[in-house]
Amino acid sequence: MKLRLTAILPLLLVCFLISCSKDDPGTGGGGTPSVAAKTMLNESYGTDPLQKMDIYLPANRSVTSTKVVIMIHGGGWTGGDKADFNVMIDTLKKRMPDYAIFNINYRLASWPNNVFPTQEIDVKAAIEFIFGNRSTYLVSDKFVLLGASAGGHLSLLHAYKYNTPVKVKAVVDFFGPTDMVAMYNDAPANQPAYMLLMSGTPGTNPTMYQQSSPISYVNAATSPTIIIQGGLDPVVNATTQSLALKNKLVSFGVVNDYVFYPTGGHGDWNTATYTDAFNKVQAFLATNVP
Repeated sequence: MKLRLTAILPLLLVCFLISCSKDDPGTGGGGTPSVAAKTMLNESYGTDPLQKMDIYLPANRSVTSTKVVIMIHGGGWTGGDKADFNVMIDTLKKRMPDYAIFNINYRLASWPNNVFPTQEIDVKAAIEFIFGNRSTYLVSDKFVLLGASAGGHLSLLHAYKYNTPVKVKAVVDFFGPTDMVAMYNDAPANQPAYMLLMSGTPGTNPTMYQQSSPISYVNAATSPTIIIQGGLDPVVNATTQSLALKNKLVSFGVVNDYVFYPTGGHGDWNTATYTDAFNKVQAFLATNVP
């Protein structure tokens, strides 16, 4: 099975070097540090060797003030790695000094192993582990999910589907699939791969497609969401995916921002576009996750 929804991320490094906060990345939001910053790489959140995460804890953190951003990579549920986000970590610390960063891996689908919902299960396990160890990490219960492509899908799915052990405060979705039936219908060439990933077609396994679609779970209590989408994305259709989600969020009165770049593809954007996108993300989180 090969189904690649690959987010193109190298430009993120460049965009983050522009218009960044000047805060010291090690201060945890200001003041005299009472707790040292700490980096922990390839920490386990489960028993499988692939259930690993990198953790970046700011100095001066506390269980009352330090928010959490959990990063979920893309790769079509079959590829990608947390290392794809490494280019942005240092400057993300500068932009969001009051956040602890958890950059997770999850088991990848390779039929017949680890087909969906394995990836959903792993994201839930990681969040439960982090939440259960808040006192160890010295972080609060203000959790934000940030994902690109398949990682955007997993971020939305968890935030919309689960309220325990913690209700996610906001979601940052970079061109993630929102409706798996539409994904199947929009890309005939990918249908054999979707059949393996989802254990059937929308006709033979409708429950799996419905339960794997973030748009199915939107209601008035859905977490605030910022969606970033390119108009020329050849993988995630802007109209049937991101715009459809935006319209449903609006219909339920959910706080949202739809950032649309008409000439943008599937993450292969220029520096100015990425800089603008992350400026909007930063502003959205500042407003909605105080």
